[in-house]
Amino acid sequence: MHNCPMPTRSAPTASPRKVPPAEAGTGNAVAPKSQPQKALEKLGLRRDIDLALHLPLRYEDETRITRLADARDGDMVQIEGQVTHSEVTFRPRRQLRVTVDDGSDTCVLRFINFYPSHQKTLSVGARVRVRGEIRGGFVSREMVHPGFRAAGGELATALTPVYPTVAGLPQAYLRKAVLGGLARADLAETLPAEFLSKNLPQPLSSMREALSFLHNPTPDVMLATLEDRSHPAWQRLKAEELLAQQLSQLQARRVRAAMRAPPLRSPVHGPQCTLQEQLLERLPFRLTAAQQRVGAEIAADLQKNVPMHRLLQGDVGSGKTVVAALAAVRCIDAGWQCALMAPTEILAEQHFRKLIGWLEPLGIQTAWLTGSQKAKERREALAMIASGAASLVVGTHAVIQDKVVFDNLALAIIDEQHRFGVAQRLALRSKMTQGGEEPHLLMMTATPIPRTLAMSYYADLDVSTIDELPPGRTPIVTKVVSETRRDEVVERIRSQLAEGRQVYWVCPLIEESESVDLINATQTHEALSAALPGTQVGLLHSRMPPAEKKAVMASFTSGQLGVLVSTTVIEVGVDVPNASLMVIEHAERFGLSQLHQLRGRVGRGAAASACVLLYSTGDAPRLGETARARLKAMVETQDGFEIARRDLEIRGPGEFLGARQSGAPLLRFADLATDTELLAWARALAPVMLEKYPDLAHRHILRWLGGKAEFLKA
Repeated sequence: MHNCPMPTRSAPTASPRKVPPAEAGTGNAVAPKSQPQKALEKLGLRRDIDLALHLPLRYEDETRITRLADARDGDMVQIEGQVTHSEVTFRPRRQLRVTVDDGSDTCVLRFINFYPSHQKTLSVGARVRVRGEIRGGFVSREMVHPGFRAAGGELATALTPVYPTVAGLPQAYLRKAVLGGLARADLAETLPAEFLSKNLPQPLSSMREALSFLHNPTPDVMLATLEDRSHPAWQRLKAEELLAQQLSQLQARRVRAAMRAPPLRSPVHGPQCTLQEQLLERLPFRLTAAQQRVGAEIAADLQKNVPMHRLLQGDVGSGKTVVAALAAVRCIDAGWQCALMAPTEILAEQHFRKLIGWLEPLGIQTAWLTGSQKAKERREALAMIASGAASLVVGTHAVIQDKVVFDNLALAIIDEQHRFGVAQRLALRSKMTQGGEEPHLLMMTATPIPRTLAMSYYADLDVSTIDELPPGRTPIVTKVVSETRRDEVVERIRSQLAEGRQVYWVCPLIEESESVDLINATQTHEALSAALPGTQVGLLHSRMPPAEKKAVMASFTSGQLGVLVSTTVIEVGVDVPNASLMVIEHAERFGLSQLHQLRGRVGRGAAASACVLLYSTGDAPRLGETARARLKAMVETQDGFEIARRDLEIRGPGEFLGARQSGAPLLRFADLATDTELLAWARALAPVMLEKYPDLAHRHILRWLGGKAEFLKA
């Protein structure tokens, strides 16, 4: 250890032309958009390539006629026969009932909603072609709301696609628009010929062949290969999509490599130690090997003159904040400002208090910025930031507001980065005004990133991982308990309180909701207050005034409150070592990652800790499959990386990634769980294409991302 004396310190690429799917009118006048055209835009179908890539949800087989005698219950079939009976009945409610005889058997068609045109087409004696699901009825088999038309004409030669749509956009119009877009779209090959079969289980077809087949598959195709997306045509699309993602991420990485950032090297202090050394000297604990490793990775980045773009990931309680503090003091020691932004005031204040305790003895001034500040306090903070007197700025979204002007920002730290949108991260980076330079960016998350996500959505980032917990963290016993045993849980709380411990009780709602039957925080607070006489029970939720929230948290942290009833505002950032029991109400309603975060609020002291997952099945006899999988995972593991892997399996990347994708598009076709070979192929091809075929790479990115690739720089 160094013996450090106290310091003395003085204060884009443009998008292709949008092509309308259908021109209205002629001449130079711009015709008003029809309802279907507006609906197309609502679906994001603006370019011909957008229409071509709008693929069917499912298919209907209108290529064959099935005899009723050969159809089984549950089959989706097309029949042709004569209407022998048609009437409107009023039992049990108004409906149109039509009987069709195809010569082998009869079937009743039932319509709850119908029009006069239905009755006209389905009049007695008419010969009709009907498609629907065969069901067993009371008297005879039936179809409910089938599709139908007058018989005659050639049968379809391909399966009929059914597309995702919105109100005001009929399937017939959408099919015509999609086929028109497919015919006009530029689908010239963008993949180098040598890569169409290299390192792939089967050669890729051309893009036009693949899309034409998926929009109009032949009736001999195995439907299962279309539904599970294993058909070669699907493989081509997924390969293209993954390649576009890899190209755009790699391109974003190379664009940043061409940018400049201030190299943050510690000055020579003579006999004095660097701020980083002083901080390490005064910490009441030693860094783990993992913290030292990731700290060195960050320090190496900060010394470069290209902007750092690093994600620091670590499980709940792994010690990310002290690593961020070490990065901050390196920045400050080099003569620059640092900003730390957190998504909630509770989390931001938790950081602020820790950092003040660590950095104030080193002579570092820290400014505090939130939306709830009083005007005078805010003016003083803004003045300190603008003058450079505040070397460190900690706050919420308030940090990126227009009135916040930094003197010389060089490092931006964003905690729980997935809770911020792309535009918000860009706004923080834009706060640096020094001669076109970019600040270094360190993003932190307590939700570990599974390997396949790191290879795809986070391929533009350098990732540092804290993969060990500090010594002294106690294992947390997790129990899944039915709400019918609530009294036993309350008894467990009494025993914890008797030992001088504290308890969290988390609820998903603040007030009663007519639409969702959940026990809310207010009711629970009242019930626990009555059940635990002599114990102070606190209540915390997001609608409380900030000053009131602050007071409640201070009371719980100091030990005045024995029980804290809260909504998920305590999900991250709350550190009370004396709290040893976490009860989560309606645990089946929470996501797996959120459950893991909440559980991480206990087990921070020396006492044995537990997490009780209270579940309710409501009217259902048992838990749903997804909820059961989440609760099972919580009982089986406390490893955040394993939790993240299972969470990705359950939710998929869209929900898992959250706000990171508010600008960059999610994968629509590829599946990271099953398409690992294609992902590896795309990762290998991307650098080769950018190096040897830059024009093809540019066209490929435009085809799939349009102008959205800009957001990847966030």
